[in-house]
Amino acid sequence: MTRRSSRLPGPRSFFLSLAIFFGGAAAVLPPSANAGGLSAEEVGRIEALIAVVARMSDAAFIRNGQAYDSAVAAEFLRRKWQAQTLNVASVEDFIEKVASFSSTTGRPYFIRFDDGREIPCSVFFHAELAKLQRKRP
Repeated sequence: MTRRSSRLPGPRSFFLSLAIFFGGAAAVLPPSANAGGLSAEEVGRIEALIAVVARMSDAAFIRNGQAYDSAVAAEFLRRKWQAQTLNVASVEDFIEKVASFSSTTGRPYFIRFDDGREIPCSVFFHAELAKLQRKRP
């Protein structure tokens, strides 16, 4: 019968365990918890813009020619933001680097309203940001 060593794991396996634990944890954290150097105010403004998309019932998010509903669009924007955390230092960066165009194809994103109007997401998000800033005390 072989007996297992009661020795503690070595530093290599300890750090590997930590990497697996924290790597897995980071994958499920919302972007706001992993927002790099963004201030709480900037994170709040980005989250507010994503919330506007999430609440849209009269419009579709157009990405690479495909229409998506508001819930899918909001989740997509959160995941893309999380993937690009290091490139987003402000709400303006979020609009310009995450929410305006496809990183894969370079094609702009659009908002298509029920009446058929389409506007580029960059225009939509800048208008929504202006509304948010007017509401601030």
